[in-house]
Amino acid sequence: MEIKKILTIAGSDSSGGAGIQADLKTISAYKYYGMSAITAITAQNTLGVQDSLSLDERILREQLESICDDILPDAVKIGMLASPGQVEVIGEVIDRYLKDIPIVLDPVITSTSGFTLVPDDTVEKMKEVLFDKVTLITPNLIEAGIIYGKEIKNIDDMKEAGKFLFEKYGTAFLIKGGHLEGSKDDLLCGEDGIFLIEGKNIENKNTHGTGCTLSSALACELAKGKNLFDAVRGAKKYLSGAIAFGLDIGRGRGPLYHMYNLSDKDEN
Repeated sequence: MEIKKILTIAGSDSSGGAGIQADLKTISAYKYYGMSAITAITAQNTLGVQDSLSLDERILREQLESICDDILPDAVKIGMLASPGQVEVIGEVIDRYLKDIPIVLDPVITSTSGFTLVPDDTVEKMKEVLFDKVTLITPNLIEAGIIYGKEIKNIDDMKEAGKFLFEKYGTAFLIKGGHLEGSKDDLLCGEDGIFLIEGKNIENKNTHGTGCTLSSALACELAKGKNLFDAVRGAKKYLSGAIAFGLDIGRGRGPLYHMYNLSDKDEN
């Protein structure tokens, strides 16, 4: 039996709500086969990120080459990258193995709690090495503002930033509007134009790992052969369901329930 194979390259979340753990749960919820290359180990929970340790570039390269030499993925999600050297390694692996495969880059820069996950030199290296190699880049408002060089406060700002970034890097951007006042709309900007994609305002404080989940869902949707617009709509629908389920774990901003869409008919 053949199923889609999805590779996630990201950091590990010890509490299971974001990073590699959220990615693999999302891929499993799509009933695809998930593979992972870990870039960093974080100590975090629903209250925030307490610490982070970057893994050596050598072991990252070994992980990626071991995967790609044996099981070539149908799509890739890239999340937290912890050093310029890691960025260089991933760029080389893309050139060697993954040129014709959909790649979603979620440029994780800071956590919602304010913990700086990625240093400035790594962000600059991502712009230089990866931005023109991937299919879609998915920053939130804060991350998009850092990449753009200006604060983004509203939908008009999102449109200006999206147009600028697409023209500069030649890669589609999905600027996520989750931090907008009174709106959850996202902006997709690519070669087919600029699209405002409506998002549901769901009353649930537990949204830990939404960015990781969305980008992984996007990789799964693109692996189906969908265009960017339809892939975004499908991924957002999955994400909304995972939030709306209403899972309540931990003392802080808890995680989503990634398996909400799977049947419980076999439950004992």
